[in-house]
Amino acid sequence: MKMTISAIKADVGSIGGHLKPSQALIKRVDEHVASAIGGLIIDYRISHCGDDVAILMSHTKGVDNKEIHKLAWDAFKAGTEVAKEQSLYGAGQDLLKDAFSGNIKGMGPAAAELEFEERPNESFLLFTADKTDPGAYSLPFYLAFADPMVSSGLVLSSSIAKGFIFEVVDVEYTECSKCKNFHGKGEACEGSKKNDRGDKVIKLKVPEDLYALASLLRDQERFVISGIFSRVSEQQGVSISTTRLHNIAGKYTGKDDPIALARVQMDFPATGEIIAGFNRGHLVAGFMRGSHHGPLMPVKQNTAVSYFDGPPQVSGCAYSVKNGHFTEGVDVFDHPYWDAIRDKVAQKATDLREQGFFGPAMLPYGELEYGGIVDKLKELESRFEVKKSHLDE
Repeated sequence: MKMTISAIKADVGSIGGHLKPSQALIKRVDEHVASAIGGLIIDYRISHCGDDVAILMSHTKGVDNKEIHKLAWDAFKAGTEVAKEQSLYGAGQDLLKDAFSGNIKGMGPAAAELEFEERPNESFLLFTADKTDPGAYSLPFYLAFADPMVSSGLVLSSSIAKGFIFEVVDVEYTECSKCKNFHGKGEACEGSKKNDRGDKVIKLKVPEDLYALASLLRDQERFVISGIFSRVSEQQGVSISTTRLHNIAGKYTGKDDPIALARVQMDFPATGEIIAGFNRGHLVAGFMRGSHHGPLMPVKQNTAVSYFDGPPQVSGCAYSVKNGHFTEGVDVFDHPYWDAIRDKVAQKATDLREQGFFGPAMLPYGELEYGGIVDKLKELESRFEVKKSHLDE
């Protein structure tokens, strides 16, 4: 029997701004999901990263199942009611549609799912991130599945040395507000025939397509890893949410706060090889008002947001699963080693934020298009004038 693990995450309310959900909110979400145990789902875990609540579930319904997605949607709606009762900030912020339409993807919450036949020793990692976008996972997963300098199994293991298939999504391929067809930002929309709703994806084989993969992933805001597959077993090892909230809402509503699942060992990199790449504190989009660059800080599970609504953060938890039942989780960033990494990342974050809005500290205008700065620039445009050179006289 195939098993499915689904991880779905949303910001539906937070104490004191964008810091962390209340215990009452988390409890309400927990109670709602728990009511489905023994029927719709086999097991579950609730956690939070910053102000986002994450629901991890096991079941046999497969990916993109309407009942599973509705369970998560209704749990977040229940949490939103608590947020309203407590006057929490951003109550229901990530629930961008009025009613559930059958699939939680495209409605605001981030979702990652994997379906597989359980191995004798089935282990996986859950990653949750806050104050950043889906591109934040690209570098660590590239290093774990494609770089032998980080993932020594690519040299030492006979199975993973055969490589992987990376599925990459162009997240700028969205529904046009003018023609209602789907195409990339900036493409002419008149007469467009690209009206097939769905993701625009490419699959690249590594190591053969390594340079092509690098060419895409360098653009963290456009090309995002959505899945990674073993070339030995053809099993999917990684699933990453690719939701861009501003594509759904049509305006800035907060960063996308992605979630990811990764199976480990045997036909996939070891746990240590997957988490290794997170020690760089690499620069990602997000941070304060979702409008800056900042280093991604690996934090302990259930950590609140702090400095300048950041830094962008990621938590990781390891599980083993048998017949759909989870063990207790192991917090992979709760170790003395990561304290030193957090110190390094904190200094990088301080250095960048001290630069304020200047240069690379803030995101380019293309990523700010849904903010108030666009209105300001439009107003200023009318005040510009062309000053002719005296040489033209």
